[in-house]
This record gives sequence, C-alpha cells and structure tokens, in this order.
Amino acid sequence: MAQTMMRKMAVSGACVFIGLTRRSSSRALVAGAKNLSTQKKEPRVLPAEGEVTKSVFMSQSTDIYSNLALEDWMYRNMDFSNHHVMMVWRNDPCVVVGKHQNPWMEANVPLLAEREIALARRSSGGGTVYHDRGNLNITFFTPRERYNRKYNLELVKRALFRSFNIKSIINEREDLLVRDKYKVSGTAAKLGRLTAYHHCTLLVNANKADLSKALAKREHGIQTNATASTRSPVANLGDLNNQVTVEGLQTAVGYEYLRTPALQLDDGGEDQIAKQRGFQFVNPTDQWFPGLAEIRNELQSWDWCFGKTPIFTVSRAFPVPLELLAPSRSYGATQELIINMTVDKGLIDDVTLSIPPGLVASGFHGEAEVVTQLRGKRFTAEALAALQQALLTRHHRPERKLDDTEQFVAKCFDQVVNTV
Repeated sequence: MAQTMMRKMAVSGACVFIGLTRRSSSRALVAGAKNLSTQKKEPRVLPAEGEVTKSVFMSQSTDIYSNLALEDWMYRNMDFSNHHVMMVWRNDPCVVVGKHQNPWMEANVPLLAEREIALARRSSGGGTVYHDRGNLNITFFTPRERYNRKYNLELVKRALFRSFNIKSIINEREDLLVRDKYKVSGTAAKLGRLTAYHHCTLLVNANKADLSKALAKREHGIQTNATASTRSPVANLGDLNNQVTVEGLQTAVGYEYLRTPALQLDDGGEDQIAKQRGFQFVNPTDQWFPGLAEIRNELQSWDWCFGKTPIFTVSRAFPVPLELLAPSRSYGATQELIINMTVDKGLIDDVTLSIPPGLVASGFHGEAEVVTQLRGKRFTAEALAALQQALLTRHHRPERKLDDTEQFVAKCFDQVVNTV
C-alpha cells in the first residue's frame, strides 16, 4: 500500500523524490553547518511545529564505516532546528558494538576475522547488533530539545501496521517486539548540547544463523565494567508477512515520517507530505560531505574499534596434560597453568603466569621474559606472536622450534587472546 501511495503522490507532485547532486548537497549541508556554529553563540529559540520541515535521506552506501561516518558528520555539522531528518541505510554483513562495550565479550571476534565480517564501534551507547542486507537501519535527527524516542518508535510501529498489518509493541527497554516477545528492533541514541539522534535497526530478512554465530557468547574469563548486551529472542518481519522487503519497509516508514508533523503523532496525510522536502538520495563521500573521509578513517581504525574498550581483566586456567609433567613425581591435585592479564585500551598492561610445580619440574621457566615481551602488545594475535618469539629467544637460539611444553603454553595464550 505504501509503495502504491508513494507512486501516486510522486506523479501528482505531492511528494518530490530528489536525487541530490554533489554540488548542491554539499553547499546546502555546509550552509547548515555555518548556521549551527552561529547559533551556538545565541540563546536557542526553536521554531514552531508548523515551520519545521522533514526529509528522508537514503544512503547509497552499504559500508558500515561510511554510514556511521555520515551519522557523525550530520550530527556534528547540520542544523536541525527547522529541518528534521530521518536517514535510512543498510550494510553489508557486520557487527556493531556500542560505544562503551567490550567487543571480545560481545562478538565472536575470531570468526569475524576469518569471514572478513567488519566489526565497528558506533558513537552511541546501547548493545551489540548484527547487520546485513536484510536489515533496515533508521536514524532520526532533531535538536536536542526535541529528541523523542517514543515518537520515533510509534512512527515505525504505525508504518508496520498500516502497510503490512503487523502488530508490534514497545517494551520498557524501548525495543520493538512482535508476538509479545520476539525482538525485531533494538534502539540507541546520542544526545549532544544542540543536536541529538536516535537510531534503530529493523530485522526484515536477516540471516539469523549468521547473526547467532557472530554474536555467540563463550567462556572467556573476562571481568569488566563495560556495558553488556541484553540477549533476546529475535524474529524477522518477513517471518510474519512474506510481503515485507527492506525496500518496501523503507518506503513505508519514510511515508509515515513525512505524513506526520514534527512534534505530534497526528496523521496529516497527503497535505502534510506536500509540505515536506521528500526523499533524497545521499552518497556518504568526501565530495558530498567534506571531511567525512577523515571521520570514516577514525571509525575504521583499530584504536577506535578495539582501543576504546574499557579496561578489563581476563583469567584462564588450563589443565596440564600428564605427558608434559615430570614423570618422576606424583601430584596430589590437578596441575593447571593460570594466565592473568589486564588489558587497557586494547593493549596488554600486565600479565602473570602461575606455573604449576609439574611444569617447573619438567624444565619450563622464563616467565619474566614472557611478561616483558607481552606488555604493550595488542590483545590479538600480535600478543601470541610476541609470546612465541619470547619462548624461542629465551635460550638465544631463535632458529629452534618450540618444544612440547612451550607449544602447550603458546596454545593456552592463543585461547586467551582469541577467546575461544
């Protein structure tokens, strides 16, 4: 229904689909940035609801870092006082963690690396989500004073029912649920002094098997104060109505957004749509949005994705195989190698090895060399490489191979840094 109505309105001229050119979009957006910087020096007087227009920006990129950079660019540079914007976007497979989360706890990091699935950290809080082409992502931009998460979710809820006859509810966590328990949308926000945005993702026909593997929880021994995700059963909207597509949902939600006034959840119909700025295709590149590439590079960097992780400790114990223990002695308890690490900004800050008597008796030593080599290394395979190098060089024979005991220690470290 929404697609049919949109086509009718596009023909009648009630709704205008605008493909922004690089020149016009850059000028318009930079002008908004200049207005915002001027406004910072004066008291805020926001226009009345009737003076506020709306646009739906449709990103032409499926790159998670480019789309997150576009969000940040708009948040930093645009003035939304009399122009509210809803951005719709989708991504190639990726995992996105909240600003204050620990990716090693929230995602299967080794699997993501193996499958070349991007891991990104966004600038808003909230929990970890999996994206692919079967997700529709929506960002609502407003002035800080007019941030209203419930208003936005009600719009989405109304669009689902109006266009696809899907009933949903908004729970106390402000997630969107269907059939009273299945989550189809999570939500997060960023609130600044002048500007705010609220974004959510809608599961349409996402690969739930890949979602489950990418976000699999495992025993990893990590202790942290980082924000933890709340796990919930999920469903695709396509499971409820096979007519739902990402493209159709994008049109339906955009149509609902444009037919609704800026502050009140009234249905203004075609008359309200005629007052708006319509749908606009945008391309998140430096040519369209000067300075966006720099933001994207920062968001893609290891220092942001992993280095912004709050400090954490990891402790793992590994039973030593009997064949590695000194055969001439008997032991009253299980011999365990215990590894303790403190990781700050994604770098190993401290590490201790508790070497059991059985390994000491069999000839393993060199904890000091190992600890020295590991400090300051990234909590990744970089640490494992440093450990192996330390074990190889502790007898000043870099050409030799690790013996069985050393291979066991290296394997234990591998399991710690790869959290498998």
